[in-house]
Amino acid sequence: MVGKQGAGDLGSDESGPTQGSTQSNGEDDQAAAIEYGRWLFAQACTFLVSAATAEQLPAPALPEIAFAGRSNVGKSSLVNALTGRKTLARTSNTPGRTRQLNVFDLGGRLLLADLPGYGYARAAKGDIKQWTGLTRTYLKGRPNLRRVCLLIDARHGIKDSDRAIMAVLDTAAVSYQVILTKADKAAAALAGVQAAAAAELAKRPAVHPEILATSARTGVGIAELRAALAALAERDGPH
Repeated sequence: MVGKQGAGDLGSDESGPTQGSTQSNGEDDQAAAIEYGRWLFAQACTFLVSAATAEQLPAPALPEIAFAGRSNVGKSSLVNALTGRKTLARTSNTPGRTRQLNVFDLGGRLLLADLPGYGYARAAKGDIKQWTGLTRTYLKGRPNLRRVCLLIDARHGIKDSDRAIMAVLDTAAVSYQVILTKADKAAAALAGVQAAAAAELAKRPAVHPEILATSARTGVGIAELRAALAALAERDGPH
């Protein structure tokens, strides 16, 4: 799958937006980061593979970002929102629909990996074992993995299945960042969910300190997440 943003975007400029040599303050830095993130995620995003085993994954030649979370937490919707495409990653109201690890190449600078959801008890036991094994093998052994975006439904907060994945990431010393999804559906309770998550995550050794609240439907937090992930990308472009 290949797609680009509309004509008003910078997707055709392979060199990226011009970065100023001096920044007067933190606001300028953040504005530049958000603009670079917007530019990067407007680049061609190419589907590479649906991997059922670790051996089927592409060579670890680029920095990689993974999206993990419980079934139906909104991983595919978030990937689509980040890239500005509606069908790049398949979405469904049926939990457990993503059953393989889907990898995309973003502009030759960053790999995006959409992992199978975990915590869906109604799937066949054999399928659950396969998905869980693939996810854990991937999270512990991918040398180019720069960060795992651990998606948590803002309506429900952190669950035991999320804690199990955090334990794997902490043990493997893989950096991960909690991303609250469906924030628009939990507006009244969002501050409390964020505070509770922050208190729990303070004890985790591999977690990124910033919790981002996002909504694929309204766009809340999408620009900030693009900026955070773009900072981990290959800056020189395709080789």
